[in-house]
Amino acid sequence: MGPVTVFRLPIPHRRGGWLSYLMEYAAFLLAAGVVVSWRHLRRHYAMVQINTLPDVLVFAAFVPRLLGARVLLDLVESMPEFVATKFRVGLRHPAVRFTSWVEHASIRFADSAVTCTEPMREAFISRGAPAEKVAVVMNSYGLAYADDPSTPKVMKKPQDRSFTLICHGTIEERYGLDTLLRAAALLRDEIPALRVQIIGDGTFRPAILALRTELGLEERASISPGWLPMPALLRAIAAADVGVVAIKRDICRDLVLCTKMFDFIGMHKPMVVSRTRSVEAYYDTSCLEMFTADDPRDMAGAIRRLYADADHRRSLANEALRRSQSYRWQEQRERYQSVIAALVGQRLDRLDGARADPDLLVDAAVGE
Repeated sequence: MGPVTVFRLPIPHRRGGWLSYLMEYAAFLLAAGVVVSWRHLRRHYAMVQINTLPDVLVFAAFVPRLLGARVLLDLVESMPEFVATKFRVGLRHPAVRFTSWVEHASIRFADSAVTCTEPMREAFISRGAPAEKVAVVMNSYGLAYADDPSTPKVMKKPQDRSFTLICHGTIEERYGLDTLLRAAALLRDEIPALRVQIIGDGTFRPAILALRTELGLEERASISPGWLPMPALLRAIAAADVGVVAIKRDICRDLVLCTKMFDFIGMHKPMVVSRTRSVEAYYDTSCLEMFTADDPRDMAGAIRRLYADADHRRSLANEALRRSQSYRWQEQRERYQSVIAALVGQRLDRLDGARADPDLLVDAAVGE
């Protein structure tokens, strides 16, 4: 793989209501369209890949597509469900219906599309997307840790009697860290060795800190002051006993898989995971210790079962890794490359060598 060039567009991101999001998306779409068009006129790309959100960003590739480039749309989220949950409205709300129309138009405009789970692909098809136009490429890079000799292995010391649950990533309400802390509080007397480690940052961090104090878990739960470098994060996961994916369930989260699951599987860690439609589409209780989302008591029961049975923990980790063989990035990369090959075909051979750059097919326009 050659070098990657990233252009950051000077458009600030501020959380707000409908109007704020619309203005921000419109500004970024316009700026990205200008940059991509200018770059295409200079480099003549064979393909432009657009990563959502929002779906409408695909139209930033209008000029390259008009001049013969192929367009690949990477649907990381399902916008109608995302908008419905973000603003707490129903799927029949006019804004959500408009988003559905934009989604449909965006997929039609693109030459091909990829998404990250089968349930999400089914959602797009149910709203009119041609089945043959949408492929699934899972975001499963974390599974590569299983084969990487530099990945830290289990680091629990014999004298370390603690039982550590670890959760890493963005600290937002939807990731269910409040459920984790409440479950830990329920088990504090039953499992004195129980420890919780939360690594990451996000807007929900102050609320989690306050809840930790309210529950009296200052000595049981550690919350990092921010992000850790990757080597330090991997060492922390290796030293823990159980990974936690406590995502809250809604119509949006039912369609996606939390990628931190693959980090835990690749590092051979058993997991306690909240049930969602996507989780159950790929795994079952032979792979994961599942609990009802946003239910501290059910989560506490799942933790209790893992704590009580080391053989069960090993069995879950082994089976999750075995089940994930076809989800490994080596397999998913081939799927992704086949989508690109089908789009580009022999166009590279016909491109003017003075203008084409066959090693750099895709530019990235990134907003803060």
